[in-house]
Amino acid sequence: MESIRRVRPPTPRATVAVAAAILLLIVLYLGRSALGPFILGALLVYVLDPAVSWLTRRRTPRWLAILLVYAATIVILVEGLSLLFGPLVRQVVAFVEDLPSLLEQLQARLDDLTRAYDQLQLPKVLRDFIDGLIAALASGGPGGGAIDPGAILPIATGVVSFVGNIIALAIVPVWAFYLLKDRDRLVLAVRNAIPEDWREDAWSVIAIIERVFGRWLRGQFVLCFAVGIATFAGLLLLDVAVDPIFGRFAVLLAVIAGVLELLPIIGPIISMVPTLLLAATTGRVDAVVAVVLLYIVVQQLENNILVPKIQGGAVELHPAVVILALTVGAAIAGLLGAIFSLPIAAASRDIYRYVFRRAGGAPPSESPGYRPPPGAPEMPGSAPARVPEATMAPLTATAADPPASTA
Repeated sequence: MESIRRVRPPTPRATVAVAAAILLLIVLYLGRSALGPFILGALLVYVLDPAVSWLTRRRTPRWLAILLVYAATIVILVEGLSLLFGPLVRQVVAFVEDLPSLLEQLQARLDDLTRAYDQLQLPKVLRDFIDGLIAALASGGPGGGAIDPGAILPIATGVVSFVGNIIALAIVPVWAFYLLKDRDRLVLAVRNAIPEDWREDAWSVIAIIERVFGRWLRGQFVLCFAVGIATFAGLLLLDVAVDPIFGRFAVLLAVIAGVLELLPIIGPIISMVPTLLLAATTGRVDAVVAVVLLYIVVQQLENNILVPKIQGGAVELHPAVVILALTVGAAIAGLLGAIFSLPIAAASRDIYRYVFRRAGGAPPSESPGYRPPPGAPEMPGSAPARVPEATMAPLTATAADPPASTA
């Protein structure tokens, strides 16, 4: 019986590889402010590669397949956005035009609340505390309206960063083209750079990351679209049953709900705020209650039906862990950190399970998430590995990609 091979101590070559990886991570962390467009480019590669590989398998030159997929993507985006942007732009313009009157109506509602607050019989200590809090919020905090010259530097830095991101976004399609074109060679280069004794474990970790991020990415696209459609349908229902103001801005509010779906738990709450403010301008309590009920129903539909069927257990995290991951991700990398915090946390969880099994003596093939590296020799007596046509991995070769394990 073949003895179980445990994880070996690092060899000098493995130590060099680990040191190089750590150095690369440090460099990426130091330049993290410029990584946003390239993260979007990596997502673009992930989304477009199945179509490119499909055309390549039908004897289309890879460079031509990439250009054809680019052209088809541009046509789909232009046509889709033209259908959405028309109503969206009209509603944004209408909202800007109506904003002064909406603010007046909202101020009138706030005045009504203030009069009701003045009539309440509150203890003096509690009333003084509330009055001081309201005064601090109204004055914008200490300092009044004085202009701080030091505030100009962050504004200038933000403008420079914005211009740099625009330039980077223009470069991303070219960068993604070369990644798509030379994917196979890049995969083999990565494989050869990993010490041979570590290749099975390294490729299994890559497979875990691919599975979690793949399910999360596909699920987020579907969830954002579904939540946007459900919110739009609910607002049209409120337009008929409660007040026409909801239908007047239904597309705008639905787009906000769909985009903020990228932020679990807190995103739906934030997206409900503008709708609640809109309902408050009507001066009707039933309008506010109807908005709250609508967003609760949409979230229950998402949490109990859509998420289990679309994402499965790939990003299944406890709500307490979700809130912690969102907070830490936002503190580290801002909005992108909050968006990608959940798949990173879920992938870290699955990698821990794999490493825990390996550290306990289980061979790679019996550990969850196992995938042999491309070009790995077959085990004696095993059947030849078959490459599934629909499989796409950012770091796997087309001809030598082994099937993902169901362990």
